[in-house]
Amino acid sequence: RAAALSRPPAPPAEAPVARATVTDRNGEILAVSLPLTALYANPRQIENATEAADRLRTVLPQLDRERLIARMTGERQFAYIARALTPREMAHVNALGIPGLYFEEAERRYFPQGRTAAHIIGGVDVDAQGIAGVERYFDERLRGNPSERLRLSLDIRVQLALRDSVQRAITEFNGIGGAGVVMDVNTGEVLSMVSLPDYDANDVGAATADQRFNRVTVGVYEPGSTFKLLTASMALEYGTVQPWQGYDASRPIRVGRFTINDYRGKNRWLALPEILAYSSNLASAHMAAAVGVNRHREFLQRMGMTSRLRIEIPETALPLVPGQRTWRELNTMTIGFGHGISVTPLHIATAGATIVNGGILRQPTILAQPPGTQREGTRVISERTSELMRRLMRLVVTDGSGRSAEVPGYFVGGKTGTAQKTGPRGGYLENKRIAAFVGAFPMYAPRYAVYVMVDEPKPNARSHGFATAGWVAAPAAGMVISRIAPILGMLPEPATPEITRAITMPMNGRGIPGMAPAPAPAAAPARPTGPRPAAQPA
Repeated sequence: RAAALSRPPAPPAEAPVARATVTDRNGEILAVSLPLTALYANPRQIENATEAADRLRTVLPQLDRERLIARMTGERQFAYIARALTPREMAHVNALGIPGLYFEEAERRYFPQGRTAAHIIGGVDVDAQGIAGVERYFDERLRGNPSERLRLSLDIRVQLALRDSVQRAITEFNGIGGAGVVMDVNTGEVLSMVSLPDYDANDVGAATADQRFNRVTVGVYEPGSTFKLLTASMALEYGTVQPWQGYDASRPIRVGRFTINDYRGKNRWLALPEILAYSSNLASAHMAAAVGVNRHREFLQRMGMTSRLRIEIPETALPLVPGQRTWRELNTMTIGFGHGISVTPLHIATAGATIVNGGILRQPTILAQPPGTQREGTRVISERTSELMRRLMRLVVTDGSGRSAEVPGYFVGGKTGTAQKTGPRGGYLENKRIAAFVGAFPMYAPRYAVYVMVDEPKPNARSHGFATAGWVAAPAAGMVISRIAPILGMLPEPATPEITRAITMPMNGRGIPGMAPAPAPAAAPARPTGPRPAAQPA
């Protein structure tokens, strides 16, 4: 027998433990362990390391000569030479007959989807230990039960569509990155999670820090006007505003050295539907102030906006929020329109799902749930508030800044959000912004929430010099919905009288079809101490 096949005088290092296969919700393989042959050396048995290295490189020229010589020199009895040999390479090495070389049967983790779901799957090291994503989170389970498949909530078809749509938006607007989420609003299952740029899960070591960075769960950004959905939900829930009521948005708000303005404002009093459709910072600031600092902070805590989300991947970030002792009315006013607080895109997607699903907060999950499963959740807003918000979100798409997200027959609702990025030392960066859209469909019976974000988009000719969310993120979200809805078995529907009645919101907030009068508020509105809100009937 050739020396490479002879029994080693000392047992080799323990082979990597087999790992269970990971699949998407439909059984498509995302991670699998494949058998391979490794080559290792016993340096004590190699008489001439230089000669052995030169001969070995005639078969394996990719090996570094100096490093190879070093590994085959010394008093140790075991050193890996190559982790994965093809059958042809194995035969050629065997034919060399070099004493002190041995073969070892092992396994290699393979990710058939490559980049497509890298931030969800994560990756493994050379010893097949999970180092990121579900491979790390479920490392013990995957190693302990190699025959039991791990089934994720991910739908690789939806993942491919979302990734392509976000990449198109990044390319069109010359952004530095982007993110996207598709979530089942009733179960919290994440069907798709995209962070760009990404990396090949088969070669984690070659990925840069920016490629490994998960913008969906680790990136914290000021959410901008998408956060107005939470402000409106809060005000409706506390009874400090009704759809036909509103606030003065005719003049800037000055608090100390700070001034709050509207972007292309209407310069007049606005009813609640107009506040969201036209995305008024001024009216949103007044609306938050009317609720009061303490109740505002408590509401955001209940919505999960001040804590780390619980999801089955280890890479998650804590939101950046003012401390309880430093949270003042100015903080409440700016947070009311999405500035002065930083959360992850997954926080916003989860909030969007909560607002439209009847008001139940369910932590997002990456694990597939059995059909018909009712996951536990916490009621954070009433069904009435949720219904009003669905109508308001639909209005944003039909008559407001989210028009480009509309997909005929799917009755999309949502909210745009454009926010300046903060610098590493505080303050805002000039011409560096986040453009995002969060929405759901169909609004008469929501099933899926969609979030799309582009990081630092640049204006172009098609957008007439704008790089705001209505031009950047909303059309990308519309593209996502148009592509994934048929995949998920949803066909477009006509606007029947029943559907129209269920999703209509007049711009003045009066005469909402099929809605009962508002109940009396549970508590008296908090009296603001700064700029006075100008709530009045329409």
